[in-house]
Amino acid sequence: MAKKEFSFRGKSLNDLQTMGINEFSDLLKSRERRTIKRGFTEPQKALLKKIEKNVKDIKTHARDMIILPIMVNKTIRVYNGKTFEAITIAPEMVGHRLGEYALTRRRVGHNAPGIGATKSSGSVSVK
Repeated sequence: MAKKEFSFRGKSLNDLQTMGINEFSDLLKSRERRTIKRGFTEPQKALLKKIEKNVKDIKTHARDMIILPIMVNKTIRVYNGKTFEAITIAPEMVGHRLGEYALTRRRVGHNAPGIGATKSSGSVSVK
């Protein structure tokens, strides 16, 4: 089976990468388009400069940054509140935000209660 070519709103990845940011914003949904038209924040501008300079280890706290076509195939480490999670940007992620891929909460895996957790746990033999 042939691999399907990526397209975003009818444009190929090469077309998206050659577009300017304003042209690309016209293809996005309204919330993302308005964010780009207002202008990027200082942390977002710093992230874009690092991406354009091809810095090896890119770390950022800008979870609200919209994934642009120039970010495709780059690895960006996004802060999740405790650590920096490495995210490799795939073409399908274009138009989303970085924070969507660096989850801030983990699944809670409860174990057996410890000694003194309940009244009955004091009588349990510890071997």
